[in-house]
Amino acid sequence: MTASTIEIPGYIAGTWTIDSVHSDVDFIVRHLGVSKVRGRFDNVEGEIVTGADLAGSKVTATIKADSIDTNNADRDAHVKNAEFLDVEQFPTLTFVSTGVRAEDGEYFIDGELTLHGVTKPVTLSAEVGGFADGLAEGSKVFGISAATEIKRTDFGVGANVPSAVVSDKVRIELNIEALLQS
Repeated sequence: MTASTIEIPGYIAGTWTIDSVHSDVDFIVRHLGVSKVRGRFDNVEGEIVTGADLAGSKVTATIKADSIDTNNADRDAHVKNAEFLDVEQFPTLTFVSTGVRAEDGEYFIDGELTLHGVTKPVTLSAEVGGFADGLAEGSKVFGISAATEIKRTDFGVGANVPSAVVSDKVRIELNIEALLQS
């Protein structure tokens, strides 16, 4: 199955703006090897272009690092400091796609993630939520979920924090709703 033979019900080619009010960027890490700590970034913006052909699609997104929320103000302050995200020096995380593809009925978004001043390739496994009419007259919305796992130390995040305290593996989950630009 090639990208040109993929049929997504209701597919609309166009340029979409990420709706930060209806989108989530969440992460999960293990703490002390026994529990999972979840958090989110509350400020994400970007653009999705759905090409006439799936392979012509692309994504760009920017997340404000200081918008992190782990449901604990003290932990948030700790993660924002120089030991982890260093939001003063690295105020944003960015993702720029390098390709969109379908394989065996599954979708993947390849791209480059820049975190803590380090850029590395990542692949997001994606699930198309669909295309629909928006709430405003004549508007259109698009939904997509995606996930990946990274190693925080590959990006220099918490390099001196043992993985027995905070796991090196970080799962990132995105639930994105975007609005078709007119």
